Amino acid sequence: MNNTQTKTIAIFASLAVLMAATRFNHFGTAISLPDASLAIFFLGGLYLATLARAAIAAFIVLILEAGLVDYYATSIQGVSDWCMTPAYWLLIPTYGSLWLVGRWFALRHAMEGRGLAGLALTAWAAISFAFIFSNAAFYLFSGYFAGMSAAEYASRVAQYYGSYVSAALLYIACAVGIQMIFGIIVKKRAHPQTDAV
Repeated sequence: MNNTQTKTIAIFASLAVLMAATRFNHFGTAISLPDASLAIFFLGGLYLATLARAAIAAFIVLILEAGLVDYYATSIQGVSDWCMTPAYWLLIPTYGSLWLVGRWFALRHAMEGRGLAGLALTAWAAISFAFIFSNAAFYLFSGYFAGMSAAEYASRVAQYYGSYVSAALLYIACAVGIQMIFGIIVKKRAHPQTDAV
């Protein structure tokens, strides 16, 4: 197994573990982290961008994992199934959009210098779109809001925007920070400095 394959497996495994560890709770608690799903799909596209078929397989596996975690939470753990409506299926294009934007960024920009500012802006825009799209889908297709105007629904949902987006951006910042630290370590190992005596 070469270095690229090892790195790919490590990235995918990290994303899968993060999904399993956080998907149970949207907002987090004193003992659990907030849901990292939005960040996971963006990071999957970002870090697995050049792998073509393997990236598609990774996306499908992560979608299936999200569904299985939700099934386990609602069917076995007793978590509310409020979100399990026809709108739930629209999470697939929601997560797909995040994956594609992450992939788009990775194939066109470097994650250093000005690229980091571009990454932050791109991640914010992609996560904002995903938040808006998924909530609009829930409003339109869940069957719960026939008597509520779109404006009233939007005003109620808007209070959650900050926590969802900030949590996802924090996960992305942590992942990029870890990548940068590993990059520095690898460079130092490849080019150890020798002090002349």
